[in-house]
Amino acid sequence: MSSFIKGKKLSKMFYNEVVKLILQKHFPDLKYAAALIGSGSEVLGFDTERSTDHHWGPRVILFLEENDYSLRGEISKVFSEELPSNFHGYSTHFGEPDQIGVQLLTDAKEGQSINHRVEIFTVEDYFKEYLGVNPYKKLTSKDWLTFSEQKLKTIKNGNVFYDVIGFKDVKKKFDYYPNDVWLFLLASEWEKISQEEPFVGRSGEVDDELGSMIIAARLVKSVMNLCFMMEKVYIPYSKWFGTAFLKLNLAKEMTPILSKILEANNWKEREKYLSKAYEFVAEMHNNLKITKPVHAKVSYFHDRPFYVIQGGDFAQAIKDQINDKTILKIRSDIGSVNQITNTVDLLENNLLLKRMKILYD
Repeated sequence: MSSFIKGKKLSKMFYNEVVKLILQKHFPDLKYAAALIGSGSEVLGFDTERSTDHHWGPRVILFLEENDYSLRGEISKVFSEELPSNFHGYSTHFGEPDQIGVQLLTDAKEGQSINHRVEIFTVEDYFKEYLGVNPYKKLTSKDWLTFSEQKLKTIKNGNVFYDVIGFKDVKKKFDYYPNDVWLFLLASEWEKISQEEPFVGRSGEVDDELGSMIIAARLVKSVMNLCFMMEKVYIPYSKWFGTAFLKLNLAKEMTPILSKILEANNWKEREKYLSKAYEFVAEMHNNLKITKPVHAKVSYFHDRPFYVIQGGDFAQAIKDQINDKTILKIRSDIGSVNQITNTVDLLENNLLLKRMKILYD
């Protein structure tokens, strides 16, 4: 194998050097789009050589118009017969899925057709399968609140290599949350902070340093979530959460503060750096100018000697700016499904996610 090639680059090369030429030869009048989008660490640009051990390799997704979709089998067969077995040091042949659906790159046997991953969809079918919605219909606030944010990120970050069917326009619809949904997510995250911010000190005061650390870690996660939201960047799932955070504009200033919180060995030190983190995101909030300025300094929690930022004040100020009637009817600041749970089996299941809409009735 040659030196490691990032998946995005490999996919673009695979399209330009092989896939495009085969299509021009056999289907010169075909209208389509070609992309690397959806699942896979390479779509986010986070893949390393370690990633090559499953589901990774030379691959492209083709999107056809409805009237050409009947050609799907014929097109796939041509690729099986004409793709090279090796591309820049990587096999183009994928083994059969194992019991949990994992496919590994493997060498094709002599004379064997290539089991490739030039996958073919219509735009509508792809989004129905991947996000559970028809992308050509108007998306509701409940749709947005029950999308897996990890999946939204892999749509936003996907690369389109060629498009004459309007795929880029459809993809653009998912670039980020509508404004009122965004405001609701921000308010809900501030509300989560308000519910636990005095507990780092209260648990520490009774010598429960372990409990204090656990609460502080949750608060760090909420602060980081706010940072993603304020920069309007989709949040990936846990494996890439910290990696993606380091790419934010504010990461250079914020990361040392957050690290001090997690490294602290007593609650007062923990509270000291949490206060700095709170004041940092509070100032960021005011810089957004989406509400009137809110106090950006920590203060005591009522008459108790624990420093808090009064997250509820930020939440209320933001909610006052929401106009969407569906969101205004939601009785609790629970945020999106991604703010309620990090359970992968739910966030990867479109049927279960649709059922979660009941939470917003």
